[in-house]
Amino acid sequence: MKYLLDTSALLAHYRNEEGAAKVQLLFEDDDASIAIASITLTEFSRRMNALGASRDDISTALENYCRVFSSVIAIDEPIARKAFLLGLEAESRIPMADALIAAAAHSAEAVLVHRDPHFVALPSKSIKQQML
Repeated sequence: MKYLLDTSALLAHYRNEEGAAKVQLLFEDDDASIAIASITLTEFSRRMNALGASRDDISTALENYCRVFSSVIAIDEPIARKAFLLGLEAESRIPMADALIAAAAHSAEAVLVHRDPHFVALPSKSIKQQML
C-alpha cells in the first residue's frame, strides 16, 4: 500500500507524540511505500526550528527520514491545480500547505496519514485518509 505522510505525522514520529507508533509500524511494513510532499521538508524544518532544534539536528533528521521515503513528491502545476479543487470541495477552509499535501497524496494515489482534524473537511471520495 502507498502512503503519504503529512507534516503532522512526521513531527509526531520524530517527537514521539501520539500517533508515533502507527507511523513506526508503517516504516517497518515491507509492503508499505511511504512518500512525502516536498513542502513537508520545509514545514518540518520550520517547525523543528521553532521548537529550538539546531540546523544540524534538523538536517540530520531530514537525511535519516529521506532514507525511508520511497519518494518526495514535487509540488508541480497539476498538484497545485488539484489543491485548488480540493479546497473548493472541502466543507471548511483548509490551509494552502495542507491542500498541496493532500493533492500530492491524491496524485500519488496514496493514503494521506496525518493528525490534523481539518483534513476531515475533504470529501472521502477525493482523498483516502488515515488519521493518527
